[in-house]
Amino acid sequence: MSEPYYITTAIAYPNGKPHIGHAYEAIATDAIARFQRLMGRDVRLVTGTDEHGLKMAQTARAADRETLEFADEMSSYFKQMCETLNISYDCFMRTSDPRHHEASIALWKAMEASGDLYLDRYEGWYSVRDEAYYGEEELVEGEGGIKLSPQGTPVEWTVEESWFFRLSRYQDKLLELYNSQPDFIRPESRKNEVLRFVEGGLKDLSVSRTSFDWGVPVPGSPGHVMYVWVDALTTYLSGIGFPAREGEFERFWPADAHIIGKDIVRFHTVYWPAFLMSAGLPIPKQVFGHGFLLSRGEKMSKSLGNVVDPMELAERFGVDALRYFLLREVSFGQDGSYSAEAIVTRVNAELANSFGNLAQRTLSFISKNLEGRLPKADVMTSDDEALLAIVDDACRNDVPREFASFTFSQGLESWMKAVFACNQYIDAQAPWTLRKTDPVRMETVLEVLLRAIRALAIAVQPIIPASSARLLDQLGIDAHGRDYAALNDQDYYNNMVSVDFRLSPPSPIFPRLELPADDDVD
Repeated sequence: MSEPYYITTAIAYPNGKPHIGHAYEAIATDAIARFQRLMGRDVRLVTGTDEHGLKMAQTARAADRETLEFADEMSSYFKQMCETLNISYDCFMRTSDPRHHEASIALWKAMEASGDLYLDRYEGWYSVRDEAYYGEEELVEGEGGIKLSPQGTPVEWTVEESWFFRLSRYQDKLLELYNSQPDFIRPESRKNEVLRFVEGGLKDLSVSRTSFDWGVPVPGSPGHVMYVWVDALTTYLSGIGFPAREGEFERFWPADAHIIGKDIVRFHTVYWPAFLMSAGLPIPKQVFGHGFLLSRGEKMSKSLGNVVDPMELAERFGVDALRYFLLREVSFGQDGSYSAEAIVTRVNAELANSFGNLAQRTLSFISKNLEGRLPKADVMTSDDEALLAIVDDACRNDVPREFASFTFSQGLESWMKAVFACNQYIDAQAPWTLRKTDPVRMETVLEVLLRAIRALAIAVQPIIPASSARLLDQLGIDAHGRDYAALNDQDYYNNMVSVDFRLSPPSPIFPRLELPADDDVD
């Protein structure tokens, strides 16, 4: 049986429609999941919506809507985003789902059984927008002397009866976790922030609310609902069948990676492992906090009028073009910037003009001059072997190594160098000239190019899955010849020749992009 691999996105808060940050995280997580599947792993990808909490209830009330009805609608937009962006999730879990309530209650009871929950009175600062508690020392001063959270969101003084989690009990255990699992928090900059926070001392955490009722009821405590972050984090368990301990949960937990935004690292690397330790459950192997996407270098906000609908970007430029740009342009883990011009420039230069043109002119030449018959090499020269070595090294070594480390842009850089090498090779070898002067040599050149294009199309599948599939279809590569193991099969091409496979006239895979006339997508 293949080795399991479990990965999640953060669980999106659907009090508004998805923005480009949600799309970026979903695309990156999907690329990791697709890569692991191509490596032969048995993958589970869980995503979903975190629908409880005061902010959600207030937003629904302001819209004069029932909260569940509002949550149904808003959650549907996130599911639609996943479908549009070709996100290969295995479970889309909503926190309003009764199965999720069951899981949250089971986790609560396990923490209670460990003696880590107690009833007391909470007095302190709370940000409704962040659904987070803040100490006085964490607050910053805004205009007019008002107090704000470290994220710049309004806070309000809250006083209510609350259940508390003994977070203070887990300070040393968390520091030991960070020391024993050095890759638990990535990238390194996020780890340093968390270490400073935990080393500064942990206070017990308020984990229930009584001022509203939109949430998972606390078992045996009428009037209390769970703090939204207890409930939201439990999605990573309920998405694979918890509280059942057999089946999917037994196979896939602990998670291999949670992919989240850098603004919620504390919840995932302090609160979450502490909850799991209390419940006697294994700790995830890694939490990766990616950076923010900026529009022309500016953080997006409604007041600036630069908030972008990712569905509009996907419609204008194409899903795979958007996926490729985001993972090629931005070093994963760092903040990155995008604009319509940048998308058009990058995609045209690399996908349309380089890889797409390489495939199109090679396949068209074979279709026209060999009637689609696969060319058969005679004697390979040092130039042929050098090109195949470059492509082989990129596709079998560099790309898998970088994708396994989530360094997509570096992996795609190696991939592009191989694409450029192929274009230099075809220009230098000039098969259109060899057709008249040396047709035997021409067939060798064309076979070398077909072998290279096949390998390049297989290697880039996690990033541009639909486009790669169309190209592999044109090349006649069946489903068994598309994983990374197939890159080691040196006889695959010869087998296709032996069954007399014929290439049909190709259709372009990567159309050139044009800038929107009104340029209002950035």
